[in-house]
Amino acid sequence: MAVKKRVPRTNAMRLLDAHRIAYEVLVFAPDIHSATGVAEALGLPPDTVYKTLVVQRREGKPLLVMVAGNKRLDLKALAASVGEAKLRMASHHDAEALTGLPVGGISALALLNKGFEICIDHAAQDLDRVVVSAGKRGVDLCLAVSDLVRMTRARWVDAGSPA
Repeated sequence: MAVKKRVPRTNAMRLLDAHRIAYEVLVFAPDIHSATGVAEALGLPPDTVYKTLVVQRREGKPLLVMVAGNKRLDLKALAASVGEAKLRMASHHDAEALTGLPVGGISALALLNKGFEICIDHAAQDLDRVVVSAGKRGVDLCLAVSDLVRMTRARWVDAGSPA
């Protein structure tokens, strides 16, 4: 399970606190950068730990796409869902430059006022709660899917396929 440790507040936590949204803080080794690694470290099912990926359009602001850790991003399905002809994954360097957050700590909740369109894979509709980054490596938040979608105004998309 999660390690009990005092964690500095992140912008994502402040946002949820301001809106009185319940969440649980989960702490793990910051050298774990994959959602499946987080799931393993915390003893959680990998389909409940979501990674936030930066996806670039030909023009315009990139998308932030949340997909279960045990899925791979299906760019063709995502493009069809958002009405784009073609999309591409941002490199680690580009993702960090575009978001200002380190890979492994990119959080849709921490980037709400940065103009990104936020998407979440339809598979999350089958879950009550989901685990997402708190905006800092080594810290995730577990919250209700309905609260995550409401706060981020995430668009439901087809984005995940079996890894």
